[in-house]
Amino acid sequence: MNHLLQECALSEECSYIPGRNQTTHYKIIQECDIEYNEHLIERGWRRFGNMYFRPMCEGCSACESIKIDVNNYTFSKSERRVIKKNANIKTVLRRPTASHSHIALFEKYHNYMHDKRGWDKQSINIKNYYMSFVNGYNEYGYEVLYFDEDKLIAIDLIDILPNGISSIYFYYDPDYNYLSLGKFSMLRQISYAKANNLDWIYMGYYVKECQSLAYKGDYTPFLTLEGSPKESDNPLWLEDQEG
Repeated sequence: MNHLLQECALSEECSYIPGRNQTTHYKIIQECDIEYNEHLIERGWRRFGNMYFRPMCEGCSACESIKIDVNNYTFSKSERRVIKKNANIKTVLRRPTASHSHIALFEKYHNYMHDKRGWDKQSINIKNYYMSFVNGYNEYGYEVLYFDEDKLIAIDLIDILPNGISSIYFYYDPDYNYLSLGKFSMLRQISYAKANNLDWIYMGYYVKECQSLAYKGDYTPFLTLEGSPKESDNPLWLEDQEG
């Protein structure tokens, strides 16, 4: 287990803030076990397939790793309304898969986000979808399928770790915007964590200047990781001072 195949750092255009460059560290790990996955996630890394990555930009701290404090999270009235209006939505938790239905939904969502927020269009097929979202799931990776009767309308990709859930990626059918499926998926993660005595929801990077990531600040209370700790460091998570 934990066979490190490659490690590197790449400089590229920033994914979150226009006009900036970013430096991202990557690790390609084959058969990463659940303890090491959690060890990396606790130190600000993210997983896509068997690739782990973390921005390490000198002089910039715009990307903040945050995690929701599940034990102290209370659903608001508006959040309870979201849960109620999705009462008829069926969900299935299972190991990640790749199918033509996945690809069609993924493309429909990204075409919508291209028109709405100017996201780059992504060319996706089953092979590269598999490499990004199925490969490397090992003992902890899952997908949550959302159905309106028999119609697949959303997919949530997560890792279930010993102390929490790491949110990887969520996409949905924009025809169902009225259901607030993105918010519903987060509330379901929190509910699942509460029911299974998990302490945290690792949300990845919160970037106030990025519209696509700024929503994460709504889920309070959350903790913010201080700096970019080394693997040998004990990570320090600070309580949110804004909530």
